[in-house]
Amino acid sequence: MPTAAWLAPDAAGKAARPQLHSDVDKGDGSIKYILSGEGASSIFIIDENTGDIHATKRLDREEQAYYTLRAQALDRLTNKPVEPESEFVIKIQDINDNEPKFLDGPYTAGVPEMSPVGTSVVQVTATDADDPTYGNSARVVYSILQGQPYFSVEPKTGVIKTALPNMDREAKDQYLLVIQAKDMVGQNGGLSGTTSVTVTLTDVNDNPPRFPRRSYQYNVPESLPVASVVARIKAADADIGANAEMEYKIVDGDGLGIFKISVDKDTQEGIITIQKDLDFEAKTSYTLRIEAANKDADPRFLSLGPFSDMTTVKIIVEDVDEPPVFSSPLYPMEVSEATQVGNIIGTVAAHDPDASNSPVRYSIDRNTDLERYFNIDANSGVITTAKSLDRETNAVHNITVLAMESQNPSQVGRGYVAITILDINDNAPEFAMDYETTVCENAQPGQVIQKISAVDKDEPSNGHQFYFSLTTDATNNHNFSLKDNKDNTASILTRRNGFRRQEQSVYYLPIFIVDSGSPSLSSTNTLTIRVCDCDADGIAQTCNAEAYILPAGLSTGALIAILACVLTLLVLILLIVTMRRRKKEPLIFDEERDIRENIVRYDDEGGGEEDTEAFDMAALRNLNVIRDTKTRRDVTPEIQFLSRPTFKSIPDNVIFREFIWERLKEADVDPCAPPYDSLQTYAFEGNGSVAESLSSLDSISSNSDQNYDYLSDWGPRFKRLADMYGTGQESLYS
Repeated sequence: MPTAAWLAPDAAGKAARPQLHSDVDKGDGSIKYILSGEGASSIFIIDENTGDIHATKRLDREEQAYYTLRAQALDRLTNKPVEPESEFVIKIQDINDNEPKFLDGPYTAGVPEMSPVGTSVVQVTATDADDPTYGNSARVVYSILQGQPYFSVEPKTGVIKTALPNMDREAKDQYLLVIQAKDMVGQNGGLSGTTSVTVTLTDVNDNPPRFPRRSYQYNVPESLPVASVVARIKAADADIGANAEMEYKIVDGDGLGIFKISVDKDTQEGIITIQKDLDFEAKTSYTLRIEAANKDADPRFLSLGPFSDMTTVKIIVEDVDEPPVFSSPLYPMEVSEATQVGNIIGTVAAHDPDASNSPVRYSIDRNTDLERYFNIDANSGVITTAKSLDRETNAVHNITVLAMESQNPSQVGRGYVAITILDINDNAPEFAMDYETTVCENAQPGQVIQKISAVDKDEPSNGHQFYFSLTTDATNNHNFSLKDNKDNTASILTRRNGFRRQEQSVYYLPIFIVDSGSPSLSSTNTLTIRVCDCDADGIAQTCNAEAYILPAGLSTGALIAILACVLTLLVLILLIVTMRRRKKEPLIFDEERDIRENIVRYDDEGGGEEDTEAFDMAALRNLNVIRDTKTRRDVTPEIQFLSRPTFKSIPDNVIFREFIWERLKEADVDPCAPPYDSLQTYAFEGNGSVAESLSSLDSISSNSDQNYDYLSDWGPRFKRLADMYGTGQESLYS
């Protein structure tokens, strides 16, 4: 049996059909063939009588190039093999059915401008899925369809190169190429594929900077502050990026020290700024020669010319009305604190720097001289004292002097004056502190009990020197003496022993202090010395003379007990007072107080018409009226109320108490009462009086005849009523 066969992929079982044949097969139909293996039955079938192998569908070598099958001849009757199984391989023969493809396309690439011819740009690669070992189906050649004459491509390698010299980015910076790859070595009938290549020309420094103009002119006011920008100039450069970075410098002109130029790294502009103040009166214009150059020049293109350029900048200084200028920024002055009011301290001077030289008037900024110690002459600038000066209050006065133009007061210059007040000896010395001096009862003669010193508000140039002594009256005292230590201190010493508090508890020692000023000043200061009981180390324990007044029989414990008793009594009294204040006052007025003499205002507002339906107001006003029990409409009341008993004639306070108690009980059990706490107001004044009603309204409205003669028997309190009603009703309107 054969071991291999070939089948073209487009034959589909018709061309180059493989056939199997056994030597045992006599052609009588006794032998049958079977096929197994890769693709058997699905792709390949065998004619069991003849052994012919057929493909059931179109084959693609690019999908699978080989199939391994097994075939065997069997006896048709016994179905037993007549020969051993044989293996064979079917190889798919390739045809040119795949075009070349650029798997990495489209491409982008860059090449420096001005590159020489033949400079490599990028390599493109196309692949062909056909069999490279069979024929020319996979042999590809490259060609350029678009991009000539600037670029070319190597046919075999696909390397794209420049085809023209001196390609200028500034003229055109990008090119679009179309590259074709064709198999069959480019012959007719071959398949092809294309891709695009975008080529960008990168910049090189092939363009020198150039100023658009040969000269510039700018006007600036003379008042422009230092570091202000005067102008911005820029040299044009067709390059970009680092190739367009500039350097500017002033190479010549009369403003080298007045102006400077720097570069703006973002815009590559040259920035001209002021280094010194401008003065129109001194110089009206400046001329500058400025050079612009590339920072990094490319040596390959130096032949194109110098990579720098020059321009001229003229700066015109404009005159402005400037404020007056003082001859000195600071005027130091000195004056004695003893100087008289109106004395001259010093003079300031200012002038108008403008050509007009306007007169100047002076004044003091009173914000710097709130106390108005100084004055200044408006025309001459002479500063004088306006008040007496005191160095101890303010040793230095810093004032601001204003100078303004007479013709234009808005132009104001400022000068600064520092006035130092010179010291004189005008303050007497005094104790450095308030001394608390003590002397022990057991002090010995000559014992130092206090060391004193003095202070003086003045500040002499050679320092202080104080002299201490006792006053004339105290020089001959027998208790204390003073020793001047010659170092601005003095010591107080005892002259005797045996000081006793019960005899004298406090001593006053007058001390005379003199300074060394010219003329010298002095003061008398009194030192208070207390006699104290001291311990063995001389430390004061108690200095109160009253301790000797206490009775000898009362100890400390007894005193504490007495104080405790007094404190207890005070607490009891406080508790009793507090309890009485918290005791509630009686609800009923005293009998001596007539309740009808008081008007009580409650300011209560009822609920409108509903109140008259909910409560029987007549029952509230008359104690003797029996209240009808009102029941709720939604429930049946379980409690039936009895008519209220009538009151007997009892004292008024009992009547009111029982009246309130009855109303409280009725409100508690009344189902019609509000289900919340409420204020009940009753207009009840008692059961009436012996005199019954005195109202004239009721008597007028009644037709009954009444006799009021009995009113005359009630005494002087009812005399007015007796006069009105005693003579009958006909006298009422007479």
